[in-house]
Amino acid sequence: MSKLVIVESPAKAKTIKKYLGNDFDVVASMGHIRDLPAAKLSVDVKNDFSPKYAIIKGKEKLVKDLKERVSKSEQVFLATDPDREGEAISWHLATVLELDLNSKNRVKFNEINETSVKRGINNPEVVDMGLVDAQQARRILDRLVGYRISPFISQKIRRGLSAGRVQSVAVRLIVDREEEIAKFVPEEYWSIDAKFLTNRKTFNASLTADENGKVKIENKEQADMYLARVEDADFTVDSVKKGTRKKQPMPPFITSSMQQEASRKLNFQAQKTMKIAQELYEGIELVGSGMTGLITYMRTDSLRISEEARAAANAFISDTYGDKYLPDKPRYFKTRAGAQDGHEAIRPTNVAITPKIAKQSLTNDQYKLYNLIWCRYVASLMAACLQDTVKVEIKAEKQGVDGYCLFTASGYSVKFDGFTALYEVSQDDEEAESTIPEIKKDDALKVKELKGNQHFTQPPAHYTEASLIKTLEETGVGRPSTYASIVGTIIKREYVAREGKLLKATELGVATTNLLKEKFQKIVNTKFTASMETKLDEIDEGKCNYIEMLREYYDDLENALLKAKSDMQGQKIQLQEDITDIKCDKCGRNMVVKVGRFGKFLACPGYPECKTTKPLVEETNAKCPLCGGDVIGKKSKRGYQFYGCSNYPECNFMTWDKPIGEDCPKCGKALFKGKGGMITCCNEACGYSYKAARKNAKKTQENEND
Repeated sequence: MSKLVIVESPAKAKTIKKYLGNDFDVVASMGHIRDLPAAKLSVDVKNDFSPKYAIIKGKEKLVKDLKERVSKSEQVFLATDPDREGEAISWHLATVLELDLNSKNRVKFNEINETSVKRGINNPEVVDMGLVDAQQARRILDRLVGYRISPFISQKIRRGLSAGRVQSVAVRLIVDREEEIAKFVPEEYWSIDAKFLTNRKTFNASLTADENGKVKIENKEQADMYLARVEDADFTVDSVKKGTRKKQPMPPFITSSMQQEASRKLNFQAQKTMKIAQELYEGIELVGSGMTGLITYMRTDSLRISEEARAAANAFISDTYGDKYLPDKPRYFKTRAGAQDGHEAIRPTNVAITPKIAKQSLTNDQYKLYNLIWCRYVASLMAACLQDTVKVEIKAEKQGVDGYCLFTASGYSVKFDGFTALYEVSQDDEEAESTIPEIKKDDALKVKELKGNQHFTQPPAHYTEASLIKTLEETGVGRPSTYASIVGTIIKREYVAREGKLLKATELGVATTNLLKEKFQKIVNTKFTASMETKLDEIDEGKCNYIEMLREYYDDLENALLKAKSDMQGQKIQLQEDITDIKCDKCGRNMVVKVGRFGKFLACPGYPECKTTKPLVEETNAKCPLCGGDVIGKKSKRGYQFYGCSNYPECNFMTWDKPIGEDCPKCGKALFKGKGGMITCCNEACGYSYKAARKNAKKTQENEND
């Protein structure tokens, strides 16, 4: 009889099977096998909030297969991910498969390589019920909020809305920022900027002080006064202060910092980053090595690095860059207070597998993220960057005139590149420093340019995905494993819209948030939500009873809900964005967008007097290539976007490609954009595409050159 190992994913199973050999049967549970059914609350609030779990629809056959494998195995190991969710999956598996929860059958590995996998198998533990209780408490909390509050806001604003214990706080952060931006009143200020020339090199400096101290210029009149003061003045170097500063490397990634940096540097959305990181963790088919886990577990908020991994990285740095690129003493990063320290920071499992070596086995996106993780980790253990700094003060004086103006310039040059030879962190608010040429006290300078520049104070920046995740982390809302899903959820539910990299609240998001702020203050209170995360940690550690915590939370929730229903009886909030310019065919009113069981549709606001409804379609400028009708956007039964002719069913034209609003230069039919960005003509007989056009243009150019 073989030993059975159960993991979540087929990729992870394949990688682990490689290390364990034929004595082990490694299978995947495909994530959770049971959950709270969605059709009802599925929590018995009168019986200590007992959850009513059920096998997830479609997984009955899988569960049957797992039971058969268990019956034929001499030993079973539960090797799900090493976090709360993974612990809960193991507990559900043990319960459904009737395994002894007191037996040591739970194995964990922070990284999937031969050493870690075999060490985990040889040192099994019992399922950690503290972690399981914390996960159950979170799941039940979210279910209580969703199933008690969502029907209320759906009734008062729009059908199909939902509230969430964490998502609603995230939306509030964005709504509050939008309000700050709307209320912001810009203030005018001016700067006097100069460009100086010395030794045939130029550098920039700005007016900072005069004989009375620091200068603040509020308007053009004051700016003109200072310009007049320094016109035809003698500019002399008053002081040169030189120094050396150390620029230390950033720590290796944790979940939040990886998501933020991938957003800034790679333009990856958080969900995409986590998906790719999961693939790198579970295993990649490396040329010459087979299935190999490339990074450690990607859901972590710890900065700890194992001494074994540190030694390997130090040896790599020494061999590749030389000993001078190692710090004088080992660098240890301090994990923030309240962080979970169960896993290491995110790092490569084998530093010798450089991005260059791995590249041929990775997709382009996998390579980009692996390169980012690898470089950040190695750089974090390298020597500091040494910079020679210089601060120059330049005095502007006129002969026979009392007083002076002081211009200041700051800059630096790199003395020793250190870790920056490999990695530079990006920031949302980077400011470049200028390079100062060699200069000394009492040098006379020539002014090449001198002018006043008008500025206005700027409002707070709109949130980006990176800055929102940073704020959620700083306020203690959510956990590393939830950040990506939070952002995805609030966009999917149309509370927030993505405009480029910016996240902006929709009218729906504002209305929902204002209602929750008024009637359910705790639901959207960052401090309260953060305190719930702390309580979940205490449940994890056995310091708090999760049933008592749920009871207290639920009582407050129910009291607030009862009051809200009483206060708003008969009231409904009408959104401006729901009103369209489409007229009702029967009564002439502007139709409004409604949400029904099968999605959005148009309805007359005069209901019940007028019951006119219409399907809601997305209009395009494209014409059908078959009959000349309008091409409109539609949704499939599963919610996928496609485009078809408005004359359906008389005309059956449809395509998954999106009209771009331009006509084919060859035949005049509409152009569509498909996968990979390919632009093609909808007329199959034409055959025009951007790719073909580029190829033909290149061929024409080659013929002309010949």
